Amino acid sequence: MGIASVQEWGVSYSTDADPTRIDFEAVWQFLSTEAYWSRWRTRENVRDQIAAAWRVIGVYDDATGAQVGFARAVSDGVTDAYLADVFVLPAHRGHGLGKRIVSAMIEEGPGAKFRWVLFTGDAHGLYEQFGFAAPDERAMVRPGKFLVS
Repeated sequence: MGIASVQEWGVSYSTDADPTRIDFEAVWQFLSTEAYWSRWRTRENVRDQIAAAWRVIGVYDDATGAQVGFARAVSDGVTDAYLADVFVLPAHRGHGLGKRIVSAMIEEGPGAKFRWVLFTGDAHGLYEQFGFAAPDERAMVRPGKFLVS
């Protein structure tokens, strides 16, 4: 996927799947301070996860070039993928960017036919728009054993 733009209310944003464009500092800043699901990870953990990601999506403010949103995916590249670390900076919410990130990742990219999985404590309404639902009797999860304080 190349660069796609969205313009709403006179504000213009672009989504891009180029991993070399990801602003690690912007991602680290959000994940280490604001993401309820991520604050326990180290800087090196996050750097390794981004480097090993099957795919990343960045959202950029066209006026400043600053990265304002992000998502990454882990996949076998054939049938299954895991969506992780989806966020939009608070100052840029309300422009449909969360929806744009999820669409770019799961519907417009190489994983459009995959089975997608995610873990989230919020934004269920967003993900339900893309077909995510509570797992059925065939799904099982083994919780991680990380020491989280």
